[in-house]
Amino acid sequence: MRSDVATLPGSPERPNEDWVAAALPASGRGGTVVLLDGVTPPAGDDGCVHTVPWFTARLGGSLTELSASCRDMSLAEILSLAIRRTADAHRGTCDLSHVRTPQATVVLVRWDETSVEHLVLSDSVLLLESPGGAVRAVLDDRLDHVPDEVLRSLAATDRLRNREGGFFTAAADPAVAARAVTGTSPRAEVRALAALTDGAGRWVELFGAGDWADCFGVLRAEGTLGLLHRVRALEAADESAGGTRRWKLHDDATAALVELGAG
Repeated sequence: MRSDVATLPGSPERPNEDWVAAALPASGRGGTVVLLDGVTPPAGDDGCVHTVPWFTARLGGSLTELSASCRDMSLAEILSLAIRRTADAHRGTCDLSHVRTPQATVVLVRWDETSVEHLVLSDSVLLLESPGGAVRAVLDDRLDHVPDEVLRSLAATDRLRNREGGFFTAAADPAVAARAVTGTSPRAEVRALAALTDGAGRWVELFGAGDWADCFGVLRAEGTLGLLHRVRALEAADESAGGTRRWKLHDDATAALVELGAG
């Protein structure tokens, strides 16, 4: 069993708001991966005195600890408790009712000798590879159903943020955990897995350089950093061509790859 993680900031002028951890116990019999993509608010307009990286580090650390130590809790229960813990850490100083209070997308995976559990919330992606090489993408596609013209309006997006009929992220309400896409696969049916923030998933979703199986092939052949460099090259080419396919040149991009081996 081995893991490979990489992250690149979207801009040298601001901190990377993604967060990733892969915990592989020395026993080699299980592990967990946590991947978060922090949501960037308009400057000074989220009701919080803390930064998004502060939030993702708090939430990510709690998710890693709980998923590794609380085997009797489901991943949704773990996400709910981690959100509550993180909210409690700044409830006294910040307006957690603000629609843009610090928040993040979530990919959470946990496995042992018998099963692989997963949870996906918002637009990061989880890829599961079978022993035969087939790749299944686990997606929360609710954001895909929001029209682009709505997403270009901050006020319109806010009306759909963590609302029924809109899309959901991990913010300050533990109840959002029930909205996540969850599932369990037999351990024998998963040879490897990968988690990508949408900045890394641009290789497929924005630029169409290949499908998810092709993306997994790049990860295995070139490593996580190789995929991220490919994304940056495509972004640079798009900029030269007028930049018509993305709202911002670069996004924080993070990828994690775990080779589980034979089940």
